Amino acid sequence: MDIFTITLVLSIIVFIAIGNYAGRNVKDLDDYYVAGRRAPTILIVGTLVASLFSATIFLGEAGFTYDGQMGPYLLFPGIAGAGYVYGALLFGRYLRRSKAQTVADYFGQRFNSRRIQQVSGLIIIVALGIYLLVVTQGAALLLVELTDLSYHQSLAVAWFSYTFFTLYAGSTGVILTDTLMFLLFAVATVAFGVYIINDLGGIQAAVEGMTAVEGKPDIAAWHGTVGEGRYWLTGWDYLIWAITIDIAWSVVYAVSPWQASRHMMARNEHVVLRAAILTCLAIIVLQFFIYGVAGLINIYNPDIDPSEIVLIWAAQNLVPDMLGALLLAGIMAAALSSASTFLSLVGFSASNDIMPSKQPLSLNKTRVVVLGVGLVTLAISFVFPPNIFWLMLFIGTVFTSSWGPVALMSVWSSRITANGALWGMITGFVFNVVLSALEYTELITLPHYFNPTIIATSISLITIIVLSRLGEVTEAERAYREKLHETPEGDRSRKATKLTLMAPIALIIYGCTIPFIMLHFYVAPYQRGTGQITESGGINWATGEAIITFAAPLLYIPLGMLAYWMIKRDYGRVPGRALSNEGAV
Repeated sequence: MDIFTITLVLSIIVFIAIGNYAGRNVKDLDDYYVAGRRAPTILIVGTLVASLFSATIFLGEAGFTYDGQMGPYLLFPGIAGAGYVYGALLFGRYLRRSKAQTVADYFGQRFNSRRIQQVSGLIIIVALGIYLLVVTQGAALLLVELTDLSYHQSLAVAWFSYTFFTLYAGSTGVILTDTLMFLLFAVATVAFGVYIINDLGGIQAAVEGMTAVEGKPDIAAWHGTVGEGRYWLTGWDYLIWAITIDIAWSVVYAVSPWQASRHMMARNEHVVLRAAILTCLAIIVLQFFIYGVAGLINIYNPDIDPSEIVLIWAAQNLVPDMLGALLLAGIMAAALSSASTFLSLVGFSASNDIMPSKQPLSLNKTRVVVLGVGLVTLAISFVFPPNIFWLMLFIGTVFTSSWGPVALMSVWSSRITANGALWGMITGFVFNVVLSALEYTELITLPHYFNPTIIATSISLITIIVLSRLGEVTEAERAYREKLHETPEGDRSRKATKLTLMAPIALIIYGCTIPFIMLHFYVAPYQRGTGQITESGGINWATGEAIITFAAPLLYIPLGMLAYWMIKRDYGRVPGRALSNEGAV
């Protein structure tokens, strides 16, 4: 065995051992489903980032940027990441306040409807079941590249690696191992990126060098490589597609079960809000390194095939063996962390949301259901061909159309009815799946501004509005929603609020400083490489690259200010008595 395989095997053994140890603290279903609702900020940040970062980012999206889209992936303002912030403000903290066991359980309680809970659970099982399939296959592909195992053998190893501790420890084990995996791949990714950048003579020299990559024109431009033979004919086509996808994914980050459900495990609402904002910033930083380095590998080798293995190739050929081994272990950790999250959520919904509720399942019977879900996933993995990047885009946005309107309106609309919510979910899901499948199989071709997610979300919203107007909100639904808007007294604390307010301040600081960083380290060297720089050596402000750098402050400064105002308003004042100095921090 070489150092790459040894490091990979050891890391997997460590994660299994730690997850198994965490399972000893699981005493009841509350521990199993929501980790006892006592997780601190670091664990929520860890599980949020780790459940997002999987093989789809380190393999699929890294390959996408390597193929020609490095520029927009670095220059665009991170619209999707904003979903963490407004998601926590507008949905996540209320979800935790509900004390539900699963997100589908929340919908069932909010609308006093077992049918809605079952439909929500079914959507989780179908969508996240496919996502579980994707990340399992991604982990298997990584093992194939690094070991002598066959693809089918690698599937079995990958499946066992995450199923063993997830089955035993549930959410308690998942969030602990997620955090350790997050720390591993975060440190490895940053160290790897710094090494590559230094080897290329620094960020500015590296960006300037990207303008000379043969066969990939405009890879560092604001729109990436477009034109004949590409998916986008013009820069505007790419812009419309990218904004649409980013907005859809921001809603995914805000309300999807594998993200929003993490808030249900938080110690209190301050943890929810801090963790969401810190996750947004952490993801932006890590994506800069992953996407940036994946693009820069073109300077070394522009002909890696398949492009999904670009980071694997770089880890094995461009950096010291120990650093490369840590990166590969980190990529595997990212894949396993997402897989464990998806397995737990699908298993929880199958047991808690779908099965008859007259006799609630015991802890051991719930584990049996989770195992059954895992075995079905493994069986399908053997016959379904892997398609990591595009399948990930398709499945993720299902929650935008099926859950987005219902989730946000369940908190903020006093008029939405159970019938409107039910059929809003169903129509949003069905139209998204059908249109996406037809487009993927090339039976229909939709313009970028009529993305299936846009159409399905619009239909879902119209359905909710029309059916809600035809019905009436029950007294039970009205009372439940009013209860949701009562801030817990234990979270009203001067000390906790001051600490929480530091998170939106950090978001504002990011929005203020990022344009100067991008102008100095990206736009200026890019313009020097392309000959667009002014005669005096100044930046040419009439270019897309220069203009787009100011999109981030337009998004994140107002978002940070909104978060600051809402946190101070809701938690910093206690009407009718002196403000408490106590509170869980």
